[in-house]
Amino acid sequence: MKLLWTLFITFARIGGFTFGGGYAMLPMLQKELVEKHKWTTEEDLMDFYAIAQCTPGVIAVNTATLVGYRIKGVLGSIAATIGVVFPSFVIISIIAAVLNNFAELAIVKNAFIGIRACVCALILDSVIKLGKKAIKDIPTVIIAAIVFLIMCFFNLSPIILVVLAGLTGLLLQGRKLSK
Repeated sequence: MKLLWTLFITFARIGGFTFGGGYAMLPMLQKELVEKHKWTTEEDLMDFYAIAQCTPGVIAVNTATLVGYRIKGVLGSIAATIGVVFPSFVIISIIAAVLNNFAELAIVKNAFIGIRACVCALILDSVIKLGKKAIKDIPTVIIAAIVFLIMCFFNLSPIILVVLAGLTGLLLQGRKLSK
């Protein structure tokens, strides 16, 4: 029961302090799940995140569900999922009740400008950290560069990109094994 409560609280903290969506939660996921609790490795976290991005639904919820399941099965996935959603539910309910009264205030607009800039920096930090772990050799550099270029110039679904990159990885790994 204590582990379920810890899962709930951990994901509630992640859900309550990551503004900007699923990508913005990467730094907190790394800190909480890998460094603090040691529930997973950075490599496994990247895998969870990739799966969460490819499956229907919100990345934050999908990631919480996957990690919770890994740690404590179905009850763990429920605790983590409710934890990550709970703060957003409370915060959005409060904001929805009062937003129309304050949305046009300069102080609110300026606060959101600062929050957006911070979220961009947090995402960039996570990309750099994860990139150091994921991009290990020339083939992974090439895959990452090609996917980046495709994203810049074409409006291709992330699911298609992930599937194609996965297939490319399988092909490249198969070539290594056959040598």
